[in-house]
Amino acid sequence: MKPFIQATAGAVMQRHGLLRSARLLRWVIWGITALVMLAMPLVFSSGFAIALLSQMGIMIIFALSYNMLLGQTGMLSFGHAVYSGLGAFVAAHVLNMIGAGKFPLPVSLLPLAGGFGGMLFGMLFGYVTTRKSGTTFAMITLGIGEMVAASSLMFPAFFGGEGGVPTNRTVGHAVLGITYGPAIQVYYLIAFWCLVSMIAMYAWTHTPLGRIANAVRDNPERAGFVGYNTQRVRFLVMVLSAFFAGIAGGLSAIDFEIVTAENVGAAQSGGVLLATFIGGGAFFFGPVIGSVLFVLFAVALSSLTPAWLLYLGLFFVLMVMYVPGGVSSLLMKQMPLIAARRLHRMLPSYATALGAGLIVLAALVLTVELVYKLQIDSDNGTAMALLGLNFDAGSWKPWAVAVALWVPGALASRFAAARVREAWDRVQREITGGNA
Repeated sequence: MKPFIQATAGAVMQRHGLLRSARLLRWVIWGITALVMLAMPLVFSSGFAIALLSQMGIMIIFALSYNMLLGQTGMLSFGHAVYSGLGAFVAAHVLNMIGAGKFPLPVSLLPLAGGFGGMLFGMLFGYVTTRKSGTTFAMITLGIGEMVAASSLMFPAFFGGEGGVPTNRTVGHAVLGITYGPAIQVYYLIAFWCLVSMIAMYAWTHTPLGRIANAVRDNPERAGFVGYNTQRVRFLVMVLSAFFAGIAGGLSAIDFEIVTAENVGAAQSGGVLLATFIGGGAFFFGPVIGSVLFVLFAVALSSLTPAWLLYLGLFFVLMVMYVPGGVSSLLMKQMPLIAARRLHRMLPSYATALGAGLIVLAALVLTVELVYKLQIDSDNGTAMALLGLNFDAGSWKPWAVAVALWVPGALASRFAAARVREAWDRVQREITGGNA
């Protein structure tokens, strides 16, 4: 009996130690996240970089709120912009009321107004949409989204008509000299709410509701059989998701100082779907990665080329074909290699694949930019510049360079893919076989 008690006590102590290590790791991760948010404007201090970082913070909240539906509960929505957009309109009206002295609310807490606005509409529309699941739910959300987008021009008192609802974020009394006039102050406000929202949504995944939502996602029939009301679970998740989407909308109203019909349009709903899918909804940090990549495409790349939507579409197609779990799943596949100290065995093949990918990317970019120049911008002449190089798109030389890049790029890609597969299989055999 005594050895059994000792073994049980040892197992309990070991489990307790693992739990303490896990808690410590979470604190370290969240601490590093906060430090990164604080330090980013110090490293990238230009006005464009600050604006880019602010939009990333807003998109992270928006995508994580969407992933509460898609990744956590298995609810594919085509109209999630309804809640962020309507939350933004509510926040804009509240901000104008603050400016008129009719509503005593600090601008710092304005995102809560957007959150509660999104929650209100989440309760209203969620009661209808969550009565069904699967494809039917997706189609209903699409219809709700189109209905709200069409209504944006029918109710100018709330939506502001075609011009939208302009605001002024510098209204109210300055607290500690913070007026939210400078962009850096707006960024730190967004960073604060982004961190708080991320922590809150992560904590939600460990609550009973979050666990039941996973059960409804994986096997709704069994969840209903053991006594859970799956429709009620979907409704509650929808309301919470709309709340955080409204917070993102409120921050958007502060950042851009105007809310228009585009905020509730299909493009916004499609954008958050792309961001979540690219990052991967299976892991909590997936939408964070996807948001960063999507904003880089939509803001940074769009300032460089009019073909940014084509690049985004191609990237999305490649992700669906080869990495359906998103970028986060690709990263998580490396964790067993790191744990087994075998990642260095994959680095040469990864480097080969990266080199082949860069050659194909160069060929693709050159071909697309040449076609865009000749088909869309030929009225301004055929002379163009790409990466600091000036050349004539109407000449045969750049086309010859593109062909010269495509041929070795395609061959190198086939070779690199085979090498990665061989290296991966070899490392997996080493791990499972215990070979050094």
